[in-house]
Amino acid sequence: MDLKLTVAYSYHTSMFKTLSFARLFSHLHLMSVSRSVVKTVLAVETPEGAGALVRRSIGSMNLRNLTPFLMLDHFHVSKGAGFPDHPHRGQATVTYMLEGSSRHEDSAGHKGTIETGGVQWMCAGKGIIHAEMPVHTEGAPDPRGLQLWVDLPKQFKMVDPSYQELGPDQIPTAYPDGPDGAVKVKVISGISHGVESPVRPLGGCWFFHIIFSRKTTIFQDIPPSWTSFIYILKGKVTVGSESNTHDAFHTLVFSSNANETGVSITALEEQTELLLVAGEPLDQTVFQYGPFVMTNREEIQKTLIDYQSGKNGFEKAHTWKSKIAHE
Repeated sequence: MDLKLTVAYSYHTSMFKTLSFARLFSHLHLMSVSRSVVKTVLAVETPEGAGALVRRSIGSMNLRNLTPFLMLDHFHVSKGAGFPDHPHRGQATVTYMLEGSSRHEDSAGHKGTIETGGVQWMCAGKGIIHAEMPVHTEGAPDPRGLQLWVDLPKQFKMVDPSYQELGPDQIPTAYPDGPDGAVKVKVISGISHGVESPVRPLGGCWFFHIIFSRKTTIFQDIPPSWTSFIYILKGKVTVGSESNTHDAFHTLVFSSNANETGVSITALEEQTELLLVAGEPLDQTVFQYGPFVMTNREEIQKTLIDYQSGKNGFEKAHTWKSKIAHE
């Protein structure tokens, strides 16, 4: 599997170019200031297609966009359901499997399986057609996972598509209070407590799966002014110095003041799990038409013409069919 991106990645600010993350956050941790919750959205389970159930928070009516994030789905796919051949342009999709596994195949020749605990970071760039089909095994739980759509900076919207994939044993883990402590952080992208992921998104984006075995508090550094949120998978939490309790299936959007160096999260129950995601906000308009995400109407119109005429990234739009969706 190709783990290289077609465009060299940087974190886009001179501060991050001149300071290593380790040095920067070692300094910031000495003056930690926690973000607070500014918006709460309950992701209600809703049928989608035949046999799929989705809890959507970002991308719903209650939270249309949260730059650079476009959509967050917590999905559960029953036997016989899936996501057959469909196109994308202008965004990245991040698929993280919580249970079960899912196969994928695309018009550029990539194919494989995302296993439990594994991640696929797909940069659609100028155009890709792919299929995502869950794997159902007798006696095993139905596939469940999360898919995050991340807007691409406008200068990267027409790059060649690419993939970065990590199996569960390739995702590094941070232990904020030691290997025998109460917290572990799966570092899917970005850096947590000195541990850095090999994933290099096009645009600043950090993605962590935080697992609490006991009631405790951690502080996670986040680059100043970045957009950030958590999605609670299990248990209950409080944030910062606030007393409000937040339950599973809620997305909590955090403040992004320049003096806030990260977020303090307290697990109120054992076996609490959540996703913490942060990204560099983009100073650009989001103009979305289904799976196509550009910055204005003219670019969307051109995308539709490209797709209909099979060019500029969609050369195989009318000839390619995945094997996994037509077995």
